[in-house]
Amino acid sequence: MLVTETPAASPRRRRRWPWIVGAVVAALLAVIAAVVLPIVLHEPQGSSGQGRVPAGEFPTEVTATGDDDRTRTLSVESDSGDPLDLGAVSAGDRLIVTGAGYDGERGLYVAVCKVPDELDGKPGPCLGGIGSQEVEEFDEGVVQYAPSNWINEAFAWRLFGSRGFDDTASGAFTAYIELPPVTDGVVDCAAVQCGLYTRNDHTAAGDRVQDLYLPLRWAD
Repeated sequence: MLVTETPAASPRRRRRWPWIVGAVVAALLAVIAAVVLPIVLHEPQGSSGQGRVPAGEFPTEVTATGDDDRTRTLSVESDSGDPLDLGAVSAGDRLIVTGAGYDGERGLYVAVCKVPDELDGKPGPCLGGIGSQEVEEFDEGVVQYAPSNWINEAFAWRLFGSRGFDDTASGAFTAYIELPPVTDGVVDCAAVQCGLYTRNDHTAAGDRVQDLYLPLRWAD
């Protein structure tokens, strides 16, 4: 009876596997570091510099200079181009939100949130939540209206559905908001003052320097 033996793996092939595994581990560690280190090392920059918008006023643009010496502008218009009254909005209204002067190295949430009781307090809770980090398909350049938008230029977060800045250097962005119903069971914007906010995303959640808002009031 003829017996055949399976050739043993060559020494060269055996030596190659540790290098491949090492390269994969190094790549994973680099991605983890790119995500984790900015969160761990970030220090709050202070206030956005925006004061309270007087009761009964509903501007469509605000500008403020923060403690980081950046001058930010937040503005909004209707998707149809018709005149916009933020004092008489309705669920389903579609808004095109633009910003300039933001820190393009930091992520942003654009969402409808309760105006905090104290100046420079953290906005929230927010209608419909903010910034899902679930992995999802995202077609670059496609307009997708939603109750909130997540703006983050980092490649790792783009995989999770964030939208990039229009221009990172100047901190310019565009967000597409479809207003949700006035209440979601967590916050009732018919009972409390709410506004269309920008704020740092979860990578710098305790930093108030990018908190700008435009007050909203739902029509009866």
